[in-house]
Amino acid sequence: MHRSGEDLGQGARLYRAYFDPAAQQALADETLERAGAAGWISPVTPGGRPFSVRQVNFGPLGWVSDRAGYRYQPDHPATGAPWPAIPASLLSAWQALQPAAPPPEACLVNHYQGAAKMGLHVDADEDDRQTGLVTVSLGASARFRLGGPDKRDPTRALTLESGDVLVMAGASRNAAHGVDRILPPSGLFSADLGFDGRLSLTLRRVTGA
Repeated sequence: MHRSGEDLGQGARLYRAYFDPAAQQALADETLERAGAAGWISPVTPGGRPFSVRQVNFGPLGWVSDRAGYRYQPDHPATGAPWPAIPASLLSAWQALQPAAPPPEACLVNHYQGAAKMGLHVDADEDDRQTGLVTVSLGASARFRLGGPDKRDPTRALTLESGDVLVMAGASRNAAHGVDRILPPSGLFSADLGFDGRLSLTLRRVTGA
């Protein structure tokens, strides 16, 4: 694992190949096993428009989007079962990259396949809007877009590859961001990891002090 990272400004930092191939494989296996046991969700917006990604959560709390709105809850909306625990390797990365931060309470897993994407948005459903976000990429590369606190602010495009970790702390914690598209496989292909497309695992602190 590489401890040095690229300063992206506004408190954001990108750690290339933070997870080596063996660690990526282990995390992919663990993620798919836990997601399969919990049950993937096909979310919709409060207006009923379907997301292009499927989702699941790990940790004490999980982010849910449906016709009732955006929210965090401790259980799977379809089964009522608690979310699976956050994998230990993700908790270790969080602690290493944000040693002064309180522990994460949610890990949202997005599975991108085909033409799936994520529009510009700000993570604003958490009471804690100070602790940084930590996102781990597995599988196919993605064209990621990072802007400012207003969706009209200029954005920059980044390519996130399998094993990369992006930390959005400081001012970037509340910056607009999204995924334009996933790219043809490069480096460690998602097929080598045993799934199609890209997995994005985002750790968040939800409750305030």
